[in-house]
Amino acid sequence: MLGVVGGRVYDPRNGSDGEIRDIWMKDGRVVSPEEVDRDRAEIVDAGDLVVMPGGVDIHSHIVGAKVNAGRKFRPEDHRGSERVRTGDFRSGSGHTVPSTHLTGYLYAEMGYTTVMEAATAPLVARHTHEELADVPIIDKGAFITMGNNHFLMSCIRDGRPDLARDYVAWLLKVSKGYAVKIVNPGGVENWKWGRNVGALDDEVIGFGVTPRQILDTLARVSDELGLPHAPHIHGINLGRSNSARTSIETMAGLDGLRAHFCHLQFLSYGKGKGSVHTSEAAAVAEAVNAHPNLTVDVGQLVFGSATTMTSDGPLQHNLHRTTGAKWINDDVEGETGGGIVPVFYKRTNPINAVMWLTGMELFLLIDDPWKVFLTTDHPNAGCFTSYPHVIKLLMDADYRAEVFAGIHARAREGSVLRDLKREYSLYEIAVITRAGPARALGLDRKGHLGVGADADIAIYQDMDDKAEMFARPRYVYKGGTLVARDGVVVADPPGRTFSVAPPYDPEVEKHVRKHFETTYTVSFENYAMSSQQLPHEEVIACG
Repeated sequence: MLGVVGGRVYDPRNGSDGEIRDIWMKDGRVVSPEEVDRDRAEIVDAGDLVVMPGGVDIHSHIVGAKVNAGRKFRPEDHRGSERVRTGDFRSGSGHTVPSTHLTGYLYAEMGYTTVMEAATAPLVARHTHEELADVPIIDKGAFITMGNNHFLMSCIRDGRPDLARDYVAWLLKVSKGYAVKIVNPGGVENWKWGRNVGALDDEVIGFGVTPRQILDTLARVSDELGLPHAPHIHGINLGRSNSARTSIETMAGLDGLRAHFCHLQFLSYGKGKGSVHTSEAAAVAEAVNAHPNLTVDVGQLVFGSATTMTSDGPLQHNLHRTTGAKWINDDVEGETGGGIVPVFYKRTNPINAVMWLTGMELFLLIDDPWKVFLTTDHPNAGCFTSYPHVIKLLMDADYRAEVFAGIHARAREGSVLRDLKREYSLYEIAVITRAGPARALGLDRKGHLGVGADADIAIYQDMDDKAEMFARPRYVYKGGTLVARDGVVVADPPGRTFSVAPPYDPEVEKHVRKHFETTYTVSFENYAMSSQQLPHEEVIACG
């Protein structure tokens, strides 16, 4: 039993905006005061401290085949970031792509307790889950890429929405996934033929379907199955000068269906002078504001070193050609593809500067903080360890103006950022880093401190410098266990892995088995994972 007493509690889901409250924990959950024997409970004096639920990251690339390839691809990324083994805590390294154990430590040391792996192909999900199990402390789940899946596109082509629905349900179950992920729908498949898609009604080679049909089918299927999280969409034309227009068209085309648009900063550009894009964040934010069915995360760029990795193969090839940096291109048979390219984002580079200010504008122009969440699309626009810095940018308009004044002058031309004086409050920070992502994920016990919630709590010393404040919490509790003190891990219990198992017609397996016999190099019997392989699995109900 544990009581955190006298703290200033920021718990947006329960309407607490700095209210002085006591939080009581027992058996890993938040409980009412009546359920606790105060004479026997451990008491934490939180007077003058800020109390929030544990952080929830809705989009981060932390494990799996692609991430592990990125670790091996960049030995230079590990030099100077080593953490030596101390006592029972493991060693690790990585500036932009930390190793598995270090990932868990670093998240917990910032006050984060739940993180979602943003993209894994079902064929390599076993690798993803093996690494998730090796990430301590935090609870997690994995989004399963489906936007270029051969079987799914065949269902759409053949007019079989029923078969598509059952296949998606089956695929989530056998891969132990949490949600549907869509990456450049149709474009990754076309890349295998040296092409891409540039419009929602372009044709996918060999299937005769379009990105619009793929998006519509997966959005409808997600609703029919009652998945707790909406389709997680990485749209077409990412990084291009027509991306904002396509993003707005995609949002309108969903026609009220639930959707989450990830790393929207990369998809909010217009055509500028020469090769430098312009920010179209104002138009994209207006579209987000107009559609109550949508949530987004920003993918805020942070200046410095990054390792870009995505299932969007043509995008990565273009980035390789633009930067001249080393690269990896891969193909996951019949399911997806992708690439890895290291980059260094510079304030003095006008393209990078536009990317930075586009993210800031989205944060400040989207009206409802319950619809826009803090991410850096780790490690694509920067490491997740930069979140405290981004929080300072959002809360301190003077600091933001100082950074803006230091970016390339060409990027500043025409930007609305200089006129945006909005400053996020601690309450709004609690929304975009905790309550909002948890609600969008359908995780009812996360992101709040009401009775029945998981006892995941981050306690901070309030400081003028918000980057320093959020980088080193005074205390972090995971399931009622103290896991970090003063920004240093003190315990590393295992976290849970969330999955879903929506019902489906078992007849779908006959169709899938036939598909495996003719197209896959992996046998049907070896594809599915069992619950025994996820010792800390928790299945979240659909419906």
